[in-house]
Amino acid sequence: MEFYNMEGMDYLIRKPSDFCPERKYPVILLLHGAGSRGRDITMLLKNPFFLITGPMDIPFVTVAPLCSEDSWFDMMERLKRLVAHIAKLPYVDADRIYMTGASMGGYGVWQLAMSMPERFAAIAPICGGGVYVNAARLMNVPVWAFHGGKDRLILPEESEKMCERVNRLGGSAKLTIYPENAHDAWSDTYSNPELYAWFLSHTRAGAVTAGEDFSDEKKFG
Repeated sequence: MEFYNMEGMDYLIRKPSDFCPERKYPVILLLHGAGSRGRDITMLLKNPFFLITGPMDIPFVTVAPLCSEDSWFDMMERLKRLVAHIAKLPYVDADRIYMTGASMGGYGVWQLAMSMPERFAAIAPICGGGVYVNAARLMNVPVWAFHGGKDRLILPEESEKMCERVNRLGGSAKLTIYPENAHDAWSDTYSNPELYAWFLSHTRAGAVTAGEDFSDEKKFG
């Protein structure tokens, strides 16, 4: 692991075991959940993503920032600048930047992807949700969302609403519900090799010129 700081935001980078600086690597941006908030970057070493994927040695560079505020929404502008910075690193394939995160991180994934859809090749939000009126911005960003069917902390309807809106607007969003899972939808997700194969099957398509979708609200306006 390598530790860095940008604009007061700590983040770490994990590289594959066979890392070669002359190669271009796909990137996974990982947004952690609320339990890791604070100033201790080493908390991220215990994140389920790293614990699960460490033995798998997935062929990605992983970038994980630390949320030192109340939520990722409070750090959104810094996150956007971090993504822009990472995309310029000499060993990063800017056309294969992916993003995942669970719970608070799942909300952050939806929001950051809708804020800068031109940067991401695909996203995998887990037990999160988002501002669905902005879903048109994800028309060119493939989505694979995950949620526990028995989640009572963040209801599955949060993921269902987002995926339904993306698909209705012409995008591509699929949703996996684990019927017996409560809030922990990340363990099954991060241990599934199909997720990483799915990421690698997508390259950046570019953003659409689309603003907010207020179709439902207009009915009541």
